[in-house]
Amino acid sequence: TIPNTAMRQGIAETDKEKEKVAMKFLVFGAGVLGCNLANNLFRAGKDVTLLARGPWADEIRRNGLRIKNTLSRRTAVNPIPVAAELLPGDDYDVIFVAVRYTQIETILETLRASLAKTMIFVGNNVRASETAALLLEKNVLFAFTSAAGHRESNYVASVDLRKITIGPLRNAPSQEALVQEIFAGTKYKVTYEPNMEDYLLCHAAFVLPAVFACYKTDGDLKKLKRDNAYLNRLIDANIEGYRAIRNAGHEILPDADKEFEDAAYRKTCFRFFKLMCATALGKICASDHAMNAVDEMSALNRDMKAFFDVTGAKYPVWKTLEAECGSYLR
Repeated sequence: TIPNTAMRQGIAETDKEKEKVAMKFLVFGAGVLGCNLANNLFRAGKDVTLLARGPWADEIRRNGLRIKNTLSRRTAVNPIPVAAELLPGDDYDVIFVAVRYTQIETILETLRASLAKTMIFVGNNVRASETAALLLEKNVLFAFTSAAGHRESNYVASVDLRKITIGPLRNAPSQEALVQEIFAGTKYKVTYEPNMEDYLLCHAAFVLPAVFACYKTDGDLKKLKRDNAYLNRLIDANIEGYRAIRNAGHEILPDADKEFEDAAYRKTCFRFFKLMCATALGKICASDHAMNAVDEMSALNRDMKAFFDVTGAKYPVWKTLEAECGSYLR
């Protein structure tokens, strides 16, 4: 009896310890990225809440979060808890900030007042150092996920490859153990990147030329599938951006892009842009978001050009492509 009692007490204490260390997550933002992230964490058994507002929040509360895979046509439905706001006393451990680039400044005070110690900004950001500097009392990380698509009135239509690149700013203390703990048990393929500032700069230098193509064609990239000269200009603009980033003392990331001025890099990019314009890949991965987030893309482009100008970079092809976007960019 005594051993069994001791065993039961030990199990009870272990269970309490598990409850004590279980992390509580908030996904702040219920667009495509936030919904997929919340869905994946929830399916892994994580304690996750999704911050959503208005009719979309009501829809999730009534019918669950519905995510339809645009390639397989399968729909996942999960009863994810929804919060309408983040209050100072809410006891989250980690907040994934999955709002648009243009919305970050508007929620900084709310994030600063939160009890959560770790903030992970998910998505485009070419001012990562400035963002982190405004939250000095927090543990700030940045991430980029491989999910794309759009939101309908009652479901999210997207493709999610369940890949995420995540880490802190360069020279910050390692967060690799924390990242492993956060994603333990999920189906994410996690790439830990200790220099997310440069990673995000490089991502913007690659993705913005593709955005220019979306605006040139009013979202119909198939108009460009035979325009090889234009596709090569997209690569030229990307290379201008990478050259400016490298010359300013930043690292070119991912590592596969380091030899960006070689013929092999141009060949790989040309194949990608060709595929993007000839198949549904372009709509899913590029034009859906570009056409629905013109304000974000405009701000990203403005800040990228400001970076070029401050560092004395030359970017004539970039400017030419931008000029062909009509009234989209401002």
